[in-house]
Amino acid sequence: MHRHGYKGRKFHREKDQRNALIKGLADSLIKYESIETTLPKAKEVLPYVEKLITKAKNNSLHNRRQVIAKLQTVSSAHKLVDEIAPKLTSRQSGHLRIVKTKMRQGDNTQLAKISFVDDLKNQEIVPDNVAATKTTIKTPSNKVEEAKK
Repeated sequence: MHRHGYKGRKFHREKDQRNALIKGLADSLIKYESIETTLPKAKEVLPYVEKLITKAKNNSLHNRRQVIAKLQTVSSAHKLVDEIAPKLTSRQSGHLRIVKTKMRQGDNTQLAKISFVDDLKNQEIVPDNVAATKTTIKTPSNKVEEAKK
């Protein structure tokens, strides 16, 4: 039997159990903003959450309902749309990172930490019209010119 055309990992689970696992991991990632899980699970949940973030950036009722359908809890969906997505408007993609951490002692499997690339705790929510304008960096020569005026 060939391997072509099969995407995704099975994790020794039925389809509904796999979907529940991915939903739960995505929900925890949004709730805690960083989780540690096995490397294959982290690799599987990464594109799932990236697509949710892309939907959440366009804050419309339809997109909000799609995000709610893809997550386990409504509160985490609202957190993604209202708090996290506005902080990530400066980045088109690549919102998450996977870092290998350690080997699990029980079965020696590779663990990985999945988290947001940007530090969400120190960022403020920037309105869309302010994010589009570029700020000028004041260099010493610019400061001298302003002082002359």
